[in-house]
Amino acid sequence: QVQLVESGGGLVQAGGSLRLSCAASGSIFSINSMGWYRQTPGKQRELVVAITSSGRTNYADYVKGRFTISRDNAKSTVYLQMNSLKPEDTAVYYCNANLHVRMLSVSYDYWGQGTQVTVSS
Repeated sequence: QVQLVESGGGLVQAGGSLRLSCAASGSIFSINSMGWYRQTPGKQRELVVAITSSGRTNYADYVKGRFTISRDNAKSTVYLQMNSLKPEDTAVYYCNANLHVRMLSVSYDYWGQGTQVTVSS
């Protein structure tokens, strides 16, 4: 099985910083992309940022210049450095990975359990 384990959420004041981590483990053959999504009550889950196997990134406009995605390929881990946090960044953040499982030819989307980020004003 494949598992995504997230950590790093918490409570911070506006203008503060947090770093989220997401580690993929299991029978992984290759990872096509990894990224972060977020969701608040009453809203659909939305993309924050994603990174492909080639290193190409896709940031949502509302986080450009404040958030940075990075990765450690050897550990199959992706990070989200969040700076200059705003109250509107408050949400549950979910890690996503599109990957190939060993012994299978098809790729699948996998999701972490989510980690709460709360930004106070």
